[in-house]
Amino acid sequence: MDPLARRKLGRTGIELTQLGFGGAGLGDLFSVVSEEDASATLAAAWDEGIRYFDTAPWYGRGQSEHRFGRALYRRPRKDFVLSTKVGRTLHPYHDAENFPTAMWAGGLPFQHKFDYSYDGVMRAFEDSLQRLGLTRIDVLLIHDLDLWHHKKIERVTAYLTELHNGGWRALQELKQAGRIGGIGAGINEMGMMPRLLDLMDLDFFLVALRYTLLDQRVLDVEFPRCAQNGVGFVIGGVFASGILATGAVAGAKNDYEDASPEVMEIVRRMEAVCARHNVPLPAAALQFPLGNPAVASVIPGAITPDQVRRNVASFRHPIPADFWAELKHEGLLRADAPTP
Repeated sequence: MDPLARRKLGRTGIELTQLGFGGAGLGDLFSVVSEEDASATLAAAWDEGIRYFDTAPWYGRGQSEHRFGRALYRRPRKDFVLSTKVGRTLHPYHDAENFPTAMWAGGLPFQHKFDYSYDGVMRAFEDSLQRLGLTRIDVLLIHDLDLWHHKKIERVTAYLTELHNGGWRALQELKQAGRIGGIGAGINEMGMMPRLLDLMDLDFFLVALRYTLLDQRVLDVEFPRCAQNGVGFVIGGVFASGILATGAVAGAKNDYEDASPEVMEIVRRMEAVCARHNVPLPAAALQFPLGNPAVASVIPGAITPDQVRRNVASFRHPIPADFWAELKHEGLLRADAPTP
């Protein structure tokens, strides 16, 4: 599969390279990445021909956006597509030396505040432009409006109302003014796509962890509902947060937690099928989502140049049709899942 071939993104007029670059890792997710490694990693992605880059204020609390900006702001602006996100604003923390970094091993000492209001979306957008050193963002996403992050359904409903009554108007104004080319939403949980589509006309979703070799439940309701409206997809978390890249090894992660014995067994069976067809498991994980014509790009992260190059090589690895057929025959992949 050609990583540099382009696909149209949902209802936008924007085309993405089939292989993009996800920016959470360069926000120091779980481990600190040096400035030298971050710069070299993004340079390697560019040299390999990747031209779609996704980041967010939340990734390292501004760290990822700063790094992407330094790598991209001198590049010809017409040559790449950039997405970032709204829904949080960042504020200086009073005690930077003792800042609680949470899931970010490093990052910057800014505390975040969820804000889906008109003013909150506008502030988040303008702040991102300054961190990036750019004057335009191609597509903007509503970030993390789900139960996973907000814990209580009442809080999710309140933020949805805030978005519907304010933030959505800000996004529409930005699009109508040509400051962004499309509006999307980043989704981590089942059930949120229909709720958002009931309230607003989105162009696409960035679906993280919920359309992988291990999970295709979105094919039941979410994806068909989106297809009716021409809504497209970018797929994040294609390695299920680790196990589909590492295989079923000790300490393998699935959904950001230690993989359960049941998941470990499923992946071992997948690895056996991979061995019979000479297909690396990461290659299958990367290429699988592109079998769905509504998927424009997959965006694995990387924190070293070698990881970038391995992702590109995996994306190019030939996979025979018999491989996908055996996965389905063994009950390891849904029979109705579209494959490349």
